[in-house]
Amino acid sequence: MKSQHATVQNRRHGNDEDDMSENEAEKRIIDGSAWHAFCDRLKEVGDVVLDGRNPDGPFDRAEGYRYLTRLLRAGLEAQLEFGDPRFPGFYQLSNETIKIGNDNPDNHYLNTTIDGRHDYVITGNRGTVHYLSFGSKSGGYENTGRMEPTGQIEATEMKFESDGSFVLLVSNTPKPGNWLPTTPETNQVIVRQTFHDRETEAVARMKIERVEAVGTRALDPATLEQKLLGSVRFVENTANIFIDWMGFYAKHINELPSDDQERCQNAGGDAKIHYFQSYWKLEDDEALVIQPERIPECQSWNFQLSNYWMESLDYRHHKISVNKHTAVADDDGNVTIVVCAADPGPKYPNWLETTGHKEGGMLFRWIDAVDHPAIATRVVTLADL
Repeated sequence: MKSQHATVQNRRHGNDEDDMSENEAEKRIIDGSAWHAFCDRLKEVGDVVLDGRNPDGPFDRAEGYRYLTRLLRAGLEAQLEFGDPRFPGFYQLSNETIKIGNDNPDNHYLNTTIDGRHDYVITGNRGTVHYLSFGSKSGGYENTGRMEPTGQIEATEMKFESDGSFVLLVSNTPKPGNWLPTTPETNQVIVRQTFHDRETEAVARMKIERVEAVGTRALDPATLEQKLLGSVRFVENTANIFIDWMGFYAKHINELPSDDQERCQNAGGDAKIHYFQSYWKLEDDEALVIQPERIPECQSWNFQLSNYWMESLDYRHHKISVNKHTAVADDDGNVTIVVCAADPGPKYPNWLETTGHKEGGMLFRWIDAVDHPAIATRVVTLADL
């Protein structure tokens, strides 16, 4: 089947619904045309799963359609429930059951919509989560297909009160104290909270408000169709972006080279994370052995497995990732990670399970590391492990 990417590019700009008058938009709500247009576009977008580059078995196809439902939930949250930059609030674009672009199983993500022409203030409590960063972005998958960085600050660069409370100012002009830079084009903030141990660390709690907000929180009927179709653009563009990425990674299956860091940053990545991203593919009697060249001085590191759609595998019920805290070190202080379908035994404590998958995405992160050692990989049979 022909790639949907060209279709995505055509729809990223000049959307007809944006040019609709208020009266026309309201009439389309009243007669049901707006809802029908939303449903029709969503039906068309379902064909992205049938792209000829994708696996065509029932398991991967089923996960692909489930993936689209998850993206739709995320898109509706972003567009309808939290899409007004006058009255922003934090929501999760990725979580345990909404997964995008090799989402980190160790992360608690928060997102919020803002307007970079205005000032905002974030207040909250630091908690005890190991790594906390705030990044301002422009664009969005539903708009340009990119989340370009416009500013970042991380907890080690911030000041907190003795009880962990903090105030963070968000603006396109410098502010005293804790300040997250933006530009007039900024339209969102991503918060990353990275655990070493979810069972013992407390997540940071926070809220965001716009300074001198005006207007009403009530739904504007004239914008409903635009927001519904925006959520579908989010589904289509997000799915196609990461299908394209898996096409890049198919050039080095079962290897973990350093990724294109600029592309990662422009997709919403964290400036203090160095990404090694790739594609794994194994038979049931094979294992992928992963060993960093060495462990550098760093805040943290982790490695994860994902499915073909670049959704982290189900970390609620399976061991599919390992990090600086949970890994068992080798005698020389390095780490050996083994990926295979069946438990290879106690000799390999850093075993990650493929949960019925034959292929998918994978990602190794160095987080705030002094340097970024290479990651060696090799495929062996279980008998030779």
